[in-house]
Order: sequence, then C-alpha cells, then structure tokens
Amino acid sequence: MVDQARAARLAKRISAIVASAIGSGEIKDPRLAHVTITDARVSGDLHDATLFYTVMGETIDAEPDYEGASAALIKATGHLRSLVGAGTGVRFTPTLAFQVDTVPDTARQMEELVARARASDELVARQAADAKPAGEADPYRDEPDR
Repeated sequence: MVDQARAARLAKRISAIVASAIGSGEIKDPRLAHVTITDARVSGDLHDATLFYTVMGETIDAEPDYEGASAALIKATGHLRSLVGAGTGVRFTPTLAFQVDTVPDTARQMEELVARARASDELVARQAADAKPAGEADPYRDEPDR
C-alpha cells in the first residue's frame, strides 16, 4: 500500500505535466485551446489517474465546447500518458481518465442562490419596516379588574 502523500505528490506532478502540454501547444488540437486542468487524483496503488478539467468559451458569452474538449482529450490520452511516464519516472505509468470539473458551475449556482436569498431578505426587511401589528400593540398586557 502506498501512502497518501506519495499519491498526492504524483497527482500534482501529473497535473502539471498535462497542463503544461496542453497550455504550451504541444498537443496541437484547437479544441484544447480553452481547456484548463484544475485537479488530479491518483488511486492508492498509483495505477490510475483522474484529471479534472474545465472548458471556457471563446468569449465570455460563448458556450463552452465540452464535447469537443472531451473528444480532443480522449484522442490525446496516449501522447499525454507518454509524457507523464517520461516526466514522473515511476515504474508503472498510470492510466489517464478525464472528467469535467463541476466545482466552478456549482460555485456559480451557489452564488446565484445566495444573491436571490439576499434580495428576498431585503424585500422582507422593507415590508417589515412599514408593518403594523394586526390587533393590539401589546396583546399580553394585564387587564385591570372590572
């Protein structure tokens, strides 16, 4: 059994190698121009590596091409694995699997939910500021004996 620190170091190294190969243009596929490697995980036996990636659009308003990026990464997996083997020096080069990183989308959705909750809270606060009690102001006051 390999310790977790070694697996984490290997994952970081694999992430750096793959990100460098994609970013430097060593993989000459235009579908990878807007791909960013965000994280990597290596199994405990160091035989399998999962790399997480995000895809940006051509512009801020453009929809990212997830299918094209996925196809390009699958096509480049063999070459990237060769680079990982040469760059890590481990006895067995891990297999590479790519998975879309959903953390940025989840964070954006959470920010939208928080903004909606704040807007709702502000609306309730404005309504409460002008509200008057329905009935007496102090319904629990003691009535004088008659």
